[in-house]
Amino acid sequence: MQQRNCDFSPLKQQLIKGHEDISFDINKGIKTLKTEGNCVLGKLEDLKDKFEKVETMAASFYLNCYLSPYTDKYLDISTCIQHLSNQRHGALIVIERNDELESFLRAGIPIGAALTHSLLESIFYPRNPLHDGAVLVRTNQIYSAANILPLSNKGAGEKKLGTRHRSALGLSEKSDALVLVVSEETGRVSFAVDGRIYPIITSSSLV
Repeated sequence: MQQRNCDFSPLKQQLIKGHEDISFDINKGIKTLKTEGNCVLGKLEDLKDKFEKVETMAASFYLNCYLSPYTDKYLDISTCIQHLSNQRHGALIVIERNDELESFLRAGIPIGAALTHSLLESIFYPRNPLHDGAVLVRTNQIYSAANILPLSNKGAGEKKLGTRHRSALGLSEKSDALVLVVSEETGRVSFAVDGRIYPIITSSSLV
């Protein structure tokens, strides 16, 4: 599949502005310390919040960068996770990249259908018998559903890291797969890649 130029303009512009704002605040803080000697603890707390927002924007931007070389359906996937997030329907979506994944998961139910956001959403509807496992996306197809992923040892016993997140991390530790997670408790969306997990923005204006 052809490599795309990673330029999702609205989000990229917000990301640039976020970096510029942080740079301005850092320079202002340095100037304050040099000339006034005032306490900057409050400003550092504000900077921490800004860094967290920019990190989330960056994760959203790079998610689409990571997806676009491997599937033409990255906008359908973004639309799907937005809708699932709004409804607080839990989901686990595996995007196969270079590594073949059969040896890393317990195979579920073959689907073999063209990927659309409505079909992907319907699989994770709470009354659907397939909703509890992971969907495997291969190029532009929903290859299978109800797959079981290996659990990571990270976060074992911690309430803040549930089974879906540990599954996403587990597969990303063993392969180059990208794994999307929607929390049914909070509606928050994150993705795992290379053994790390990142929160992302789900605003439809940014996908």
